[in-house]
Amino acid sequence: MIFKESDLVHIFIISDSIGETGELVAKAALSQFEDVYHKARIKRFTHIDSLEYIQEIVDLAKSHQAIIIYTLVRDDMKQQVAILSEMAGVEAIDLMGPVIEKFEKVIGIHAMQEPGLVRRLDEDYFAKIEAVEFAVKYDDGRDPRGLLQADIVLVGVSRTSKTPLSQYLANKRWKVANVPLVPEVDPPEELFHIDPAKCFGLVINPEKLNSIRRERLKAIGLSDEANYAKIERIQEELKHFHAVVDRIGCEVIDVTNRAVEETANIIISKRQESTKQL
Repeated sequence: MIFKESDLVHIFIISDSIGETGELVAKAALSQFEDVYHKARIKRFTHIDSLEYIQEIVDLAKSHQAIIIYTLVRDDMKQQVAILSEMAGVEAIDLMGPVIEKFEKVIGIHAMQEPGLVRRLDEDYFAKIEAVEFAVKYDDGRDPRGLLQADIVLVGVSRTSKTPLSQYLANKRWKVANVPLVPEVDPPEELFHIDPAKCFGLVINPEKLNSIRRERLKAIGLSDEANYAKIERIQEELKHFHAVVDRIGCEVIDVTNRAVEETANIIISKRQESTKQL
């Protein structure tokens, strides 16, 4: 197939996803042919998931003298394009096949042949980044407005692992806000307007909390006899905590002997269950 200078160059992109990769590669290649670049007409055939469509596209390509570029991951689809294009005398270029085959050889694992995975993985990545940024922004009760936007709200006294738990859940793509509870400060009013099913109170054994707080004070160079670590102060805070969570009507989880991962799994399970009931 030889094109004249006046001819339009038709490029057909066949993809089992949105065809963005094929079009980008086609444009990059065409840019090396300055006189042809602006005469090229690129048409995407997207989400092709059935063999029957391929014959129609190949027939259309033949009538337009088009070049086919395909980014298909299923072996049967790739073979169909190759066979039908050859029979019709249409030039066809397999972008994904050779790369996947080389990866399979080097990695030693067969490809899943599942369309659209890269977009799904990208979406998953950006959802995780968004959740992590959300957790940082609404950590430690910095902005009560975040409580209304959060997927999960954590409340508890100081040193009940609210921040590490928020970050762990954020890495699972949950938007988390947390609020520290102290008797001298009224909890934000937003706390009492959220769905109790997305709120979790974190409680801990007073003696265990006493030990944790004393170690924390030592770590920052302060006396472990400070009021912050006294058992009487801790009991006062826990009494205030229970009054608040009773008012919210939320679930309370004892984190005394639980790792962050274990607490997170409990919360995720309960949130998924409550979401299904909606």
